[in-house]
Amino acid sequence: MSRHVAVLKGGWSAEREVSLVSGSEVAKALRASGYEVTEVDAGHDVASVLAELKPDVVFNALHGRWGEDGCVQGVCEILEIPYTHSGVMASSIAMDKPITKQILEGVGIRCAEGKVVSSAEVYKADVMARPYVVKPANEGSSVGVKIVQEGDNLEPVEAWREFDELMVERFIPGREITVAVMGDKALGVTELRPISGFYDYDNKYQDGRTEHFCPAPIHADRYAEAQDIAVLAHKTLKCRGVSRTDFRYDDTGGEPGQLYFLEINTQPGLTPLSLVPELARFAGVSFESLVSWIVEDAGCPR
Repeated sequence: MSRHVAVLKGGWSAEREVSLVSGSEVAKALRASGYEVTEVDAGHDVASVLAELKPDVVFNALHGRWGEDGCVQGVCEILEIPYTHSGVMASSIAMDKPITKQILEGVGIRCAEGKVVSSAEVYKADVMARPYVVKPANEGSSVGVKIVQEGDNLEPVEAWREFDELMVERFIPGREITVAVMGDKALGVTELRPISGFYDYDNKYQDGRTEHFCPAPIHADRYAEAQDIAVLAHKTLKCRGVSRTDFRYDDTGGEPGQLYFLEINTQPGLTPLSLVPELARFAGVSFESLVSWIVEDAGCPR
């Protein structure tokens, strides 16, 4: 076997640096598994680059807008090149947090109370009772997420400036947990405990900033429920390949607590600090086996 895989990485979103690491790790693992690999730092000419390369498969290791929201997926479909992870529709829906919540609430998944408001309103005054969370509606990796607590001065976050609207949600106390889904099966549940602050971009990607507990030490019924919800979200949005679903787990009133869906990531990180590879190892799947499975699961849906 020697299939030619083009690994798309980098790009021009706010998550470029993380994507470069994911792509490099994927390329290394695929080469070790016997694939022919071409690494592509994706730019605005990605369509012409792929047309010239003519790979058998595109491994999409891009994160954030353009790479994760259906745009690159559409390019691959036009070029008729099989690609990894979710298709155009699932990618575009999952990247839009408010629409995702509307759809998943419709199948009974509990989400944090929230709304979309203009940036001007957010800058002017509180738009709901504190504490609450403000975030861009279509960014990943916790880019631009801010928790507004009692007594805080609401200073605009740089990442907000390019958006006319922002998403505001009630802050859910408790713990941060995440579930990886591979195909139609949950791999397990991890709890994330930042050493300080909350699970923001820096705490996600700087070594030693967050403790990972896998399996998550939560009530057995809620552990099973989190896995069930993650699989339901994956299937409802028609995701493909691997996804990761993030929750808040409010156990402040004691166990068992209450799960609240936050978001689903259709192209989760594949860096040495990323959660999906960790959960795959917990389920007995090596990193090389994981990325090889993702390649073999690639498609070009119509």
